[in-house]
Amino acid sequence: MAYKISSDCVACDNCRPHCPSGAIDVIDGQYWINSALCDDCKNHAEPQCVISCPLSLPTPAQAKRGRTKQGVRALTSPDLFSNGKNHPFASAIVIWEACNLLSQRQSLIWTQDEQGHFYYQRSLYRSGVLTLHIAEPVNIFSTDNDSTNPVESFDIRAACMHLIYAAHATALSQPWQQEFIVGDRQIEEYLGLDKRKDLTKPAKLTLIKEIAQQACSIKASMKCPPQGRIPGFSFENQPLWHLLNIQHYFQEDEAGCKHLVGLTFTIRPGIWAKYFLNREGCKEQAVFYQYSTLPKSLLTTVMSIWQQHEGAARIMLWLLFKVRLGQEQRIMATTLMRIAYGEKRLMLASVHREERKRLLRSFESDLEVLNHYGVKPIFDPETYPSEIQPLWVKLNDVPDDAEAALEFWINDASCNTRLTDASPRGKWNLLMNARILKFELPSDWKQSHKEQQKKGQKLTKNAAQRSQFKKQSSRSDMQPSLKGLITAKQITATRKRLGISQRDLAEQMGKSQSWIRDIENERFYPKLEDQLLLKKILGLG
Repeated sequence: MAYKISSDCVACDNCRPHCPSGAIDVIDGQYWINSALCDDCKNHAEPQCVISCPLSLPTPAQAKRGRTKQGVRALTSPDLFSNGKNHPFASAIVIWEACNLLSQRQSLIWTQDEQGHFYYQRSLYRSGVLTLHIAEPVNIFSTDNDSTNPVESFDIRAACMHLIYAAHATALSQPWQQEFIVGDRQIEEYLGLDKRKDLTKPAKLTLIKEIAQQACSIKASMKCPPQGRIPGFSFENQPLWHLLNIQHYFQEDEAGCKHLVGLTFTIRPGIWAKYFLNREGCKEQAVFYQYSTLPKSLLTTVMSIWQQHEGAARIMLWLLFKVRLGQEQRIMATTLMRIAYGEKRLMLASVHREERKRLLRSFESDLEVLNHYGVKPIFDPETYPSEIQPLWVKLNDVPDDAEAALEFWINDASCNTRLTDASPRGKWNLLMNARILKFELPSDWKQSHKEQQKKGQKLTKNAAQRSQFKKQSSRSDMQPSLKGLITAKQITATRKRLGISQRDLAEQMGKSQSWIRDIENERFYPKLEDQLLLKKILGLG
């Protein structure tokens, strides 16, 4: 049974150093015992806080009955998921890699600097570099038993909290200068903890505080080269999330003992938001504004499967950002394995047969979990044929009707190859070259109706521009002297004749390569100032 300290405590601090579980904390000058951490000194004859207290104030805590009083709390930011399904969230590369760090931890490739501290680094476009490290740098691979390992102690559920912060950031006009407040009740709802009847209120608050602090313990350094008209920028050793304040709310019982009943966190996004979540700057084409859709079901799913199927949870978090880049991109099976289990385990499986079998079972099981929660893999029939696909994929063809299912199995037994046959020899080698065409996603992973409507209006506008461009192009081909327009065919032919690549032309124009590609594919027509610059570069004046 956990213990509690009454309000008669004189704050002598004799009990706190003797607590073996570190359950005693001091907040606003008041001593209290976290019932979620207190284990009643199970390895000692008597509770150490009672022995060390000169007044013997710690007493066994009785379970509180009834509901917690509401009390006065700080006004929190508006709730996320107003439609009950999804909400926009910042999806920049900084947020993506921080999510990977929180979910994959030591599975990532870490590098050691001159001071002996480890960091994770990723190369970006051209000579760009992104570096992530822990706010308190220590040797995360130290073999000293007395040292703590901050990366290994990271909870994958902190990645969900990180995404909640990224969703709140999109509601701010200038997030790098503004702050938002999120409370424990909101977090309980976002993560589905409000439905967990097996967890006490102190246990929930302890978990929420821990993962909220972990999500704020990452710092980033970034060097981004110029991209089109957007100039290059850099920042060094900046927190992704500034944890400005943690407000604790207590309720006092009849015995004068205080119980923690609530938390609010005041957060301000880091300087990264100035470059990746800046609406005004994006309109001026000076910085980026990158966002995507965060489904509420993703958070609750990760909270449900993170213990039994951590690999599936890692893949799901990674796919959240991957699908923003396009659902039709093919993904190698080895890439998913590397994300789910890490490079070291993948290399170990390539040389040890038993580890290879375990990894194959885990991978197929994790794919089945993803399919169960609506993230359905579509296998490439050429590189990922049915012979090496998981058994659960083949069982999808089994009819639900009992008589039809019996006939199905009778027919299967008479075939040369049966569903229950062993996998072919060399399955591992075949799997190393296998690809998944795409993942079919649940509806709540997609943009909301309003966003789709805005996007549809934009597409309609672009279609009208393309139609007008084609008309103008045909007219300009017949009467170039009247309009003075240059067509997509003229641009492509002249560029190739001069031996200029799309990338070189994009650099001279101060645009991206995709902009040149869209112009040549007649997806839209350049503005007047861009036409003049194109004529000058290509010599079409």
